[in-house]
Amino acid sequence: MKTSRYLIALLALLGAAAALPAVAAGNTGADATAAAQAQTPLTEGEIRKVDAAAGKLTIRHGPIVNLDMSAMTMIFRVRDPAMIGRVKEGDRVRFTVERVDGALTVTALEVAPAQ
Repeated sequence: MKTSRYLIALLALLGAAAALPAVAAGNTGADATAAAQAQTPLTEGEIRKVDAAAGKLTIRHGPIVNLDMSAMTMIFRVRDPAMIGRVKEGDRVRFTVERVDGALTVTALEVAPAQ
């Protein structure tokens, strides 16, 4: 009987210890999502068309590693409508694409410096 109480206490301690690193790091769901986005590689591309009314960009891009997608030209939604105002046709960009609610969506976008 004593052994089973010790075993239960030990299992409870092990469970708490396993959760400790995530709690100590403050890893909530939002933090984990932000960390995943930070690790998603940027893809280089060129803006071919801006459709502000639809909130979409047509981008000729290189390989998108996180989606295992080869280079091509595609239409993407933008997560933040403010992204549309930062680019124009012909701009070289670096961007991140993720699948959001089933749609390929630009989640980060920066205009590359002119060369």
